[in-house]
Order: sequence, then structure tokens, then C-alpha cells
Amino acid sequence: MSRRRVTRSWGSTVVGVLLLAVMLFPVYWMVNVSLQPSGSAVATPWFPLHLSFDGYAAAIGQQGRHLLTSLVVAAGSVVFSLLVAAPAAYALAHFRVRGAGVVLFAILISQMVPGIVVANALYSAYTELGLLNSIPGLILADSTAGIPFAILIMRAFMGALPAEVVEAARVDGAGQIRAFVSVVLPMSRNALITAALFTFLFTWSDFLFALTLTTTEDVRPVTLGLFTYIGTYVNDWSSVMATAVLASVPAIALLLVAQRYVSAGVTGGAVK
Repeated sequence: MSRRRVTRSWGSTVVGVLLLAVMLFPVYWMVNVSLQPSGSAVATPWFPLHLSFDGYAAAIGQQGRHLLTSLVVAAGSVVFSLLVAAPAAYALAHFRVRGAGVVLFAILISQMVPGIVVANALYSAYTELGLLNSIPGLILADSTAGIPFAILIMRAFMGALPAEVVEAARVDGAGQIRAFVSVVLPMSRNALITAALFTFLFTWSDFLFALTLTTTEDVRPVTLGLFTYIGTYVNDWSSVMATAVLASVPAIALLLVAQRYVSAGVTGGAVK
């Protein structure tokens, strides 16, 4: 019986490793091509025997401004989304708000609206408001995806917080705002980090809003910069892949740093 279990365990391990290798192979190939001398990706060897960082030098020189734009827009979207979503989630979780169910249903419905519909509507509004080709315009647009998700995540977490803690703070003389800032927010750290991480990832990977709401090179996120870069430098895949690697680093780093908070934040409101 033990041999069967050991054999089954080894078989599951082998299958898991093979599946992981298949899923990670595009990432490996991206890094491999980025470290090769300039040329076609078809003729790239399986291993980077002759390392070259010329692709990274070209990517930083020509896409560095786009990377900085994406960082600014993503950070702005995170801050703006949390400033709006955190008090809204607290109110929906702890206050007896009339029509709270309707509000939550509207938030859920907003997640189902296709992005192209929102982008076209925002384009018309931005044309009148003068927000096209602007960082504040992109922050507001990307926050339309981050705010509803953050409200849902944080409401579930805040709803599981013991009401006695907030009541104790009120007894000690703290007002609603002071109790929210000093008690609820520190206790909701995992949910805040989870909402911030996913909002950052939404914004960092956005292409539709960037394509629709920017018409010049003055404000261009890295996703749109990489798209135009492929069309211009299609024969120099090392630079293209180097740009893709650089664009992946912030998201990978945040996921590695915040993974334990994300796990706690997602499941924190599951059991009350």
C-alpha cells in the first residue's frame, strides 16, 4: 500500500513539474531572447551562451520614459482607489446604509461592463474636459477597475472585524473617522495590501485605456510603448524581449513581496 502511495506521489510530482515547465517556458524564452545579440528570435539558441545586454540598454534608453509613466499611473491609481474604496467599504460593512444591497449589486454589475464601452465613454468625456493624453486622466480611467474590486475585497474583510473593537474606540472618545483611521485600517492591512496589489496589476497591464485615451507620445504607458515598439523593431527581438522583461519585473516583485498578505486578505472575510 505504501509503495502505491509513493508511486502515485512521484507520478503527481512529475506531472506537476512538466506542467510547470510548459507554463514557464514562455517566460524563459523571453529572458533567453533578451540576453542574445540583436537578431531574429527564430535563430535564437536554446541557451544564452553568448550573453549580451545591448537589448536592455536599448530598452532602457527608448522605453525608460514609458516605464516611468506606467509606474506613476499605477501608483496614482492605487492611492486614488484606496482613498475612495476604503471608506466606502467600511460604510457598507458597518453602517446601516439604506439601499446598501442596491449599491453592492451596482458594483458587481460595473465589473461586467466591457472595458471598450467604458473607454469609449471616457474618450467622449475626456475630450470635453481636456483630460486626453494626461496622467490624471489615465489614473481616473484605470481606477474604474480598481475601485469596485477594492470595495468588494475590503467590505468582506471589514465585515468580519469584531464590532466590539470599534465600539471600544468610540467609548474612549474616538469619533467615526478617528476609529476608522486608527483602528479599522491597521486591522485591515491584509485587505488593503490585496486591493492595492490587484489595482496595481490592473493598471500596470492596461492596454485598452492607454490605446484609447492617449494619442501622442507625451503620455504613453509601457504596454502601449511595447506594442508600438514591436512594430518598429520587429527585426531586433532582443530589445523587444528586454522591454518585456523590464515590464514584468515590478509585477513579479510585488507578487513575491505581498503574496502572504494577499492570501490572508482574500480569505479573511470568508469566515465570520
